[in-house]
Amino acid sequence: MDVDLKARTVRGRVAFVERSAGGLVLGPPKSKAGRRTVGIPQSIVRVLQEHMNTYVQDEPGALMFPAAKGGPMRRSGFNTRTRWVDVVSEIGLPGLHFHDPRHTGNMPAAESGAGLKDLMARMGHDNVHNVRAAMIYQHAVRGADEAITNAIDRQLESRDDDDDKGTAGAPIPTG
Repeated sequence: MDVDLKARTVRGRVAFVERSAGGLVLGPPKSKAGRRTVGIPQSIVRVLQEHMNTYVQDEPGALMFPAAKGGPMRRSGFNTRTRWVDVVSEIGLPGLHFHDPRHTGNMPAAESGAGLKDLMARMGHDNVHNVRAAMIYQHAVRGADEAITNAIDRQLESRDDDDDKGTAGAPIPTG
């Protein structure tokens, strides 16, 4: 993934695939839809910048989430490396799975008024089997990614305002 915080975008061009016989291979994403550019909500740019300043090497092709020795992280090492179980318990969300925030992000994207086609594009879905998954979230139009990103921003800012007032507490939807 190429992260451009000034443009507030993430562009997917390649992916690491873990081979059944072992080893990781860098190649194209699983589907054509995996090659896409998606907007980043302004409200998380600061946190991403902090992450990049702390963990990402300042060189072309550096990994956003490197393994201990700087190479690609294997799926099997993710929970240990990130202390996932401990971290989600510490933030009051025990049982949260890695994929759950993706679902959480897709809900405000759908609420933005985007149509099915644009939601599928944002999620990286491109075939009839993925339509069902995208329909859970709903609706899209051409060029809607910026509107989706801005709608997510508005919802996150509203929740931040609620947090400041001590009135937050909406649960994060899971799977």
